[in-house]
Amino acid sequence: MNSFVKAVTFVTFAAMSAVPAMAQDTPAPADARVYFVNLADGDTVSSPVTVIFGLEGMGVAPAGTEKDNTGHHHILLNRPPLGEGPEGADELAFGLPADDNHIHFGGGQTQATLDLPAGDHTLQLVLGDLNHIPHADPVVSDVITITVE
Repeated sequence: MNSFVKAVTFVTFAAMSAVPAMAQDTPAPADARVYFVNLADGDTVSSPVTVIFGLEGMGVAPAGTEKDNTGHHHILLNRPPLGEGPEGADELAFGLPADDNHIHFGGGQTQATLDLPAGDHTLQLVLGDLNHIPHADPVVSDVITITVE
């Protein structure tokens, strides 16, 4: 094999292996549901805020764990609901970014404490698969608004 063919083969293989997993790859049971256990839309709370994640119809597994009917939690904070806004299509296809508005709990955590400034904040829970990608039928909570005093 000449060096040109080797180079093209290497570049092609590298590009193929760099393609991220796509949505629609990981199924979720039709009855799966994620929700806030201790917070409701319109609640007034103090900071730090403890958030307890509820999940029915699926199990929790750390990111990177390939096991049917499992996922791990993410909180979308102060941004549009999953699939909406400027990054909506990308997050459904390529996964959730990690930043101040996309909080990952890849260790399999089922609760978190958030230090939030005073004011109104929106929260939505999203279950991600082993690669932080929402399931084929995304498992998401309603968006709630809380007020921090």
